[in-house]
Amino acid sequence: MAVNTLFTDEQATEEQQDSTWKKLVRVARRATLIGPDYPSRKMAARSTFLILLVLSGVFGLMCGLLVVYSIDLPQMEDLAKYRPNTTTVLLDIHGHEIGSFALERRVVVPYTEIPPVLRDAITAIEDKSFFSNWGINLFRAVEAAYADLHSKGRTQGASTLTMQLARNLFLSPQKTWSRKLQEIFLTLQIERRFSKEQIFTLYANQIYLGHGRYGFEAGSEFFFSKHAKDLTLPEAALLAALPKGPEYYSPLRDPERALRRRNLVLTEMEQGHKITPEQAAMAKAAPLGLKIEIPPNSLAPYFVEEVRRQLEKDYGVDEVHAAGLRVYTTLDLDLQKVANKAVLDGTAKYERRHGWKGNLQNVVLAGLDAEAYRHPDWSQRVVAGDYIHGMVTEVHGKQAVVKVGSQQVTLNPEDWKWAGFSSADQFLKNGDLVYVRIEETTGPADEFVKRASLQQDSGVQASMMAVDNANGEVLAMVGGRDFALSQFNRATQAQRQVGSSFKPYVYTAAMEAGMAPTDIVVDGPVSFWTPNGPYTPHNYEPDWKGPMTLIMAFAESRNIPALKLADKVGIKSVIEVAKRFGITSTLPPFLPIAIGAADITLAEQVGAYSVFPNDGIRIEPHYIRQVTQADGVPLETRNPEVKEVISVDIARQMMILLQAVTHIGTGAAAASLKHPLGGKTGTTNDFTDAWFVGFSPSVTCGTWIGFDDRQTLGSKETGAQAALPMWMDFMRAAIAGKDDEAFPTAGEPKKVLALPLQPGAAPKKPPVEEPDPDDPDGGVKLTPPPAQPSAPPAAVPVAPPAPAPPAVLNAPPSP
Repeated sequence: MAVNTLFTDEQATEEQQDSTWKKLVRVARRATLIGPDYPSRKMAARSTFLILLVLSGVFGLMCGLLVVYSIDLPQMEDLAKYRPNTTTVLLDIHGHEIGSFALERRVVVPYTEIPPVLRDAITAIEDKSFFSNWGINLFRAVEAAYADLHSKGRTQGASTLTMQLARNLFLSPQKTWSRKLQEIFLTLQIERRFSKEQIFTLYANQIYLGHGRYGFEAGSEFFFSKHAKDLTLPEAALLAALPKGPEYYSPLRDPERALRRRNLVLTEMEQGHKITPEQAAMAKAAPLGLKIEIPPNSLAPYFVEEVRRQLEKDYGVDEVHAAGLRVYTTLDLDLQKVANKAVLDGTAKYERRHGWKGNLQNVVLAGLDAEAYRHPDWSQRVVAGDYIHGMVTEVHGKQAVVKVGSQQVTLNPEDWKWAGFSSADQFLKNGDLVYVRIEETTGPADEFVKRASLQQDSGVQASMMAVDNANGEVLAMVGGRDFALSQFNRATQAQRQVGSSFKPYVYTAAMEAGMAPTDIVVDGPVSFWTPNGPYTPHNYEPDWKGPMTLIMAFAESRNIPALKLADKVGIKSVIEVAKRFGITSTLPPFLPIAIGAADITLAEQVGAYSVFPNDGIRIEPHYIRQVTQADGVPLETRNPEVKEVISVDIARQMMILLQAVTHIGTGAAAASLKHPLGGKTGTTNDFTDAWFVGFSPSVTCGTWIGFDDRQTLGSKETGAQAALPMWMDFMRAAIAGKDDEAFPTAGEPKKVLALPLQPGAAPKKPPVEEPDPDDPDGGVKLTPPPAQPSAPPAAVPVAPPAPAPPAVLNAPPSP
């Protein structure tokens, strides 16, 4: 019996066809996705879904990481404009480098100045496929990343040169996966944007090579004292060995380790067919051949420090230390070397006059490791004539072995004869720190110490400063015996009692008050009233010379005439003169100031004394001529102050007195130079300070010697004895070749200087002279002239009544 249905025959036929197609699809799915023998169709579908889900997640994660870690990365346009920190260089008047400032000591050079031998050495050890790869070596990148993250010691670096550049330019050394990803992203961008030559140039100028040097040019100049383009094969290989570990492989810290690393570079160059086996063998047999660059700052460190202070004040710290400025200074390097030698020789002579004092520091007794000890003096290469500290390592009767840096030198009895000992073991022992003078060096570059003599450093210090009279430029400056031990500048920072070197201001005030060089003043016993009682001074010599001209009183540095003149014109007038001359230190208004009871810096004294040979014009001493940016564009510089502080007539009258000092007075030893000279000695109570400040027609120079703690220099250590010889040693060089120069005399035209005069204080006019019936010396009464409408001299603050002089001032200063 037939059964009814809802579907017609056509519908049934369509259903059969659909069913057939579905079977075919299912078979295809089984065949393509899970295979005919897969145990479960549902599991196959689920696995396929999960795989696709994971892949899409990884893709999304990578996109997210790309966005996250590239969002803070620098743009390549910024890198195209990138200018690395470069070194600010200081030059002397002859164009010689005298110093530099830098956050990173770097000398930027183009690709053409990086020699092929250096390029081959770098790529051989750091990235053999640099010129053919696309910035990333996948195998090395994974290896380096793993080592960076898990190594407890030295790591394998940052793979390719481009990756190293990316990290050094923009990334921190932090060992994280995120930093490594950023490094890769940056590397790809750098490779897309720049050529291989540009990338290599950036790398070669950016990479750190140790000892504060960045880039291969700076490294070459430091280690070999030559430009990178002049490097030999062994030298290039040594520099290429440093980027992996600049301090670890430093040839100064561990020469043997550096040598092994250098030879590894040579092996890699040979295997890469960059050099022949014969070249490799010869280079491996060569020594390191270091010729460490003498730091230019060591020749004039105190001057360089003064320049740094002024530059930072004028242009800011960042500009000075990172912008690669070129600073044209006023220093004459030739005269600076003379000044250095004069100060060191002068203090050495002082030490010998006072015999061996001992009191040596001892490294061993201080509990230090003698093998590892390095004195600050040993940071620079020694040359003949240098004074340097050394450490005694052996004592054998008639010999003592002294370590000086990495070298040793033997001292013999002749080398310490002045000390008064016949054998070394009488006064030296192992570990003692001694002071020696390098007498002779040897070697191809005079790098080996052959002979030295024993000296002494008991703590005495000295300073010197010289200026060009015509323009106020500071030509030389020495602030102490050893900058490595003390950076305190005793030329500009130490305020010391000046003794009789203050007297020119007293006599200038007297000349402005109407006195003349031939006027008479009585050198005899006298007392001056003070609020605390009478002040009774004495001369340095225990005698009186009676009536004498101002010329002779000044030349012989008699105290009583100077005090009488100061009392007559008023001590405030004397102080006002000193201020006009540029003395900025505090000068208390009591009478002993007239004979030097005032603390003043050497720099102030030198600037002030230059007024006399300049016909009354004061030019502010200065250190800088011009400053330019790295591209040569000049920066604005401050012009020195130029003012007329005394009239030409007063200046020339004072010149009579000042020249008498060096002809017949306390500085007569200078007459042996047979040149027009003038100046003044100065010594303080108990011989704590000794001075000489003087000049030729073209140069003014001042010297000082003393102890920082103001202990006595010893009996008879006057300015003429202790300071003048140093001044003469310097001036002998300063006046060389200037035989025709002379001081202007009365009636000659006013001296023409190199800088224009600026408006300022008008010189004082002399007062009207009237007989003074109250003066037992038969002097004159000085009546001030009427007030002038012109600008007055610099005002002097109203001071309280003069206090009683300190007891120490009752002892007379010496000449």
